[in-house]
Amino acid sequence: MEANVIPSTTAPQVKEGEFVEALARGLLVIEAFDENHSEMTLSEVARRVGVTASTARRSLWTLASLGYVRQVNKKFTLSARILTLGSAYLRATHIEDALVPELRRLVALFGDAASVSILDGHDILYLAHVSQQRGLRPTASVGITYPAYATSMGRVLLAGLSPVEFEKYLVEAKLEKLTAQTEIDPRRLRAIVQEARIRGYATAVDQLAYGITSFAVPVIVRPGHVVAALNSSGYTGSSNPKIMVAKRLKELRLSASRVAGMLTRHPALLHSLMRDPFATRE
Repeated sequence: MEANVIPSTTAPQVKEGEFVEALARGLLVIEAFDENHSEMTLSEVARRVGVTASTARRSLWTLASLGYVRQVNKKFTLSARILTLGSAYLRATHIEDALVPELRRLVALFGDAASVSILDGHDILYLAHVSQQRGLRPTASVGITYPAYATSMGRVLLAGLSPVEFEKYLVEAKLEKLTAQTEIDPRRLRAIVQEARIRGYATAVDQLAYGITSFAVPVIVRPGHVVAALNSSGYTGSSNPKIMVAKRLKELRLSASRVAGMLTRHPALLHSLMRDPFATRE
């Protein structure tokens, strides 16, 4: 039996009759493709999305007719046209104008890399990234997601949640060891997030992957409202978190303040980053 598509728990409640399940399934089909599933058969798509083969077939052929999917040798893959969906967002929100200049400034000052992300469910979602690094893994680029608990930006964003929201996160998030250093004890994570809330920044060393040391500050558009996080990162072997914070904190906070100002001047971008943009909908 096919399960119904359930809206994200971070999304607003939709009135009965306004949720288009066929559209939701089509989007889930698109999201099913990733670095480990770049080509899939019909049955593989159905299994990953959690729908019947007939439903997956209708979604795939609809996407194919629109040019977003191709079929080659009984396997489906996304077409290059899928890039137009993301580029439409980039053009509409002026995200590069708002975020990238400050990241470039930070990289020019300190080298290494700088990024901006938001909280997306249990993960952070990269909005912008600038780097002088070439060999750092895992890859950080626009649209990439990583577990919030294992990143400095994620910890800052979790610190911006209400106590109830954060406890809900700890209950629902899948806390897994990504390295031997990854902290997954809920009690320790509570303390880490509380410390980030008090200090106004968070650090992470070898939490997401070996060799990555980073620290992040919140992007606050109005008192008490964290809309994004901005970080600076480097190689663990050459980056001591205490020294990094001492040398870079002032400039990161300046950049975060400037980014917040840019967001207020680009309302479409700001509204798109709000965790519940339709909260006041009647």
